[in-house]
Amino acid sequence: MSVSRLTSARLRPSVLSLALAAALQAGSAWAVDPFVLKDIRVEGLQRTDPGTVFASLPFRIGETYNEEKGAAAIRALFATGLFKDVRIQIDGDSAVIVIEERPIIAAVSFVGLKEFDTEALTKSLKDVGIGEGKPFDKALADRAEQELKRQYLTRSLYGAEVTTTITPLERNRVNVSFQVTEGEPAKIGEIRILGNKVFSESTLAGLFEQTTSGWLTWYTKTDRYSRAKLNADLETLRSYYLNRGYLEFAVTSTQVTISPDKQSISIAITVNEGQPYTVTAVKLEGDFLGREEDFKSLIALKPGEAYRGEAVAATTRAFSDLYGTFGYAFARVDSRPEIDRATGQVVVTFSAEPQRRVYVRRVIVSGNTRTRDEVIRREFRQFESAWYDGAKIKASRDRVERLGYFKDVNIDTAEVPGAPDQVDVTLTVTERPTGNIMVGAGYSSQQRLSLSGSIKQDNVFGSGNYLGIELNTAKTGRALVLSTVDPYFTVDGVSRAVDLFYRTTKPLNTLGEEYELVSHGAAIRFGVPFSEVDTVFFGIGYEKTRISTSVGLPNSYFLFRQQFGPSSTAFPLTIGWQRDERDSIISPTRGKYQRVNLELSPTGDSRYMRANVQYQQYFPLWSSKFTLGVNGELGWGKGISGRPYPIFKNFYAGGLGSVRVFEGNSLGPVDVTGSYSGGNRRMNGNVELYVPVPGAGNDKTFRLFGFFDAGNVWGSHEKIEAGDIRASAGIGLSWLSPMGPLKMSYGTPVRKKPTDRIERFQFQIGTAF
Repeated sequence: MSVSRLTSARLRPSVLSLALAAALQAGSAWAVDPFVLKDIRVEGLQRTDPGTVFASLPFRIGETYNEEKGAAAIRALFATGLFKDVRIQIDGDSAVIVIEERPIIAAVSFVGLKEFDTEALTKSLKDVGIGEGKPFDKALADRAEQELKRQYLTRSLYGAEVTTTITPLERNRVNVSFQVTEGEPAKIGEIRILGNKVFSESTLAGLFEQTTSGWLTWYTKTDRYSRAKLNADLETLRSYYLNRGYLEFAVTSTQVTISPDKQSISIAITVNEGQPYTVTAVKLEGDFLGREEDFKSLIALKPGEAYRGEAVAATTRAFSDLYGTFGYAFARVDSRPEIDRATGQVVVTFSAEPQRRVYVRRVIVSGNTRTRDEVIRREFRQFESAWYDGAKIKASRDRVERLGYFKDVNIDTAEVPGAPDQVDVTLTVTERPTGNIMVGAGYSSQQRLSLSGSIKQDNVFGSGNYLGIELNTAKTGRALVLSTVDPYFTVDGVSRAVDLFYRTTKPLNTLGEEYELVSHGAAIRFGVPFSEVDTVFFGIGYEKTRISTSVGLPNSYFLFRQQFGPSSTAFPLTIGWQRDERDSIISPTRGKYQRVNLELSPTGDSRYMRANVQYQQYFPLWSSKFTLGVNGELGWGKGISGRPYPIFKNFYAGGLGSVRVFEGNSLGPVDVTGSYSGGNRRMNGNVELYVPVPGAGNDKTFRLFGFFDAGNVWGSHEKIEAGDIRASAGIGLSWLSPMGPLKMSYGTPVRKKPTDRIERFQFQIGTAF
């Protein structure tokens, strides 16, 4: 076999070197008798350090050179990947290493890219050997070209063409350019489901994530074929039948065809439904720790019902979790259906073996590059050297995630080698930025143009403490607030919050006069946890409020100023209770939130009591894709010690956070001057249905919603009547944006009065509901 034929076959370097050696018998490294080397020379190097070559040689000066060592040297030098050709020539008692270096890649470029990001592709190709500063290899370039084509296939771009251009440069360098012609993506033109008899084809196709082209698929791209997504859709189809009693359902074939022009894809799925099965009995087998009744209460499958795969899986998980609470971390729980095809009945048997009881040797925290270990460990409810408790481990993970300092929180349990009764629990976190420095301007429908600046740090110096300085200026109010919160002021988890504030507000009025309320003060609060979800708060504060002028004052403010003067002091005592069982603070999908807050000012110029009650609950609907949220709030205030209720402590309604569509703070009593002064009693209710935004991916905070709001406020001398309640309905968008939680809505009044001020579009950056 000739050398040229071997080269054209692109044999591996080791084979190529042997062929070259065989072809160059005259004067080569092979056709010599062993001898003692007196010199080694290297020729042909341009960039490579000579030490790299000498380090790869299996012989040294003064050692005996033979054919085997020559062959090993050639293989070792080719293995470095730096050389295109290597020869060894013998000159007397010297070995001459003749090197031809590979070109170095000067730059990698792409032309015609639209579907992929250039930076991401450059990085991925560098990982496989094609990148700036790396030796050029034509085989690697061909492989990179094929990889690019494969990537385009995953995006349904079956007509994509990739051409590689190699441009030689001076100093043995090359530019590598990939010219891409992407073409148009192939779209799913048809999805057929064959063999179905019980459920219609349209019903089954509606379960799939992949769809045929529609009016929104240009954005969602669900009409692009993906094998991985098709497998997921087939699993969804299988679960649909399994949850309706069809135990023997099977997908018998799946055919995917593409049109000759590579622009249309047809999917044909053939199924065998089988027959439905009804559960006649549920049995338990194995060791249930003498707690059979506890385990039976967890069974989600009932005799007389159709067999449901989801119920079987939920029961298996519940059994494993219950075993975990007793220290059995590796309990084996299996389900076994015993079917009777003649009667269409099935007996489901849950067999369980608790295995061995274990305790936790160590709790390991990793991934926290900024947050101190103690900040994470103090949230743990599973302790070292204690029996393994699955419920406590889950609670520990949830508490760490609710801190809000981490993007990801994961817990793994691993057996300790050589100790079958011990496990190590490892918590791995991924830090996220918790600080925010912002200076900017904004526009809201309620406050018009506003300037704002803030410095906030939720996890200052990794200590878990909050420190915030907020500065805000707007047409209807200005604020300067300094806040700090220590969530573990004591080792028992008692929190302490300190606030210093200076605020000015200009209540909504029709007079156009420039008056304002100026308040400043301080407050300190403590939070005492009574359970994992219950906290009691108590605190004391000092407030001084000044009505800046008597000119143009609304009548209610004028009378209060006339009776108590322009300034009024208060020393409010607060006590409250909160129970938070929501799965998320920002974008909850399930759970309840309850709050009661009482405020009492027994001394000072302003003497009053004030109460707030709130109840909020979220319900997952339709496989948790949709969320129904309900919210209700009641507020009540009263003056004490013969003093009237302070006008500046009134409740307000209207706008985001209460009854949308109505202008902010515009509901309730209107005095003789036409000013909106709020009231000492408030009632507010909200219902929202959240749906995911198509194409939002894993961003669970980006949601559309429909809403219905109702409520109002009443003055102390007004009678609360159902006819006074205002109501509205509409749609909106909520998103945890880079600037903070964003909520906007557009609606129409359902129940209003002719004098009401309507504002159909409203938005804010603030908290939910």
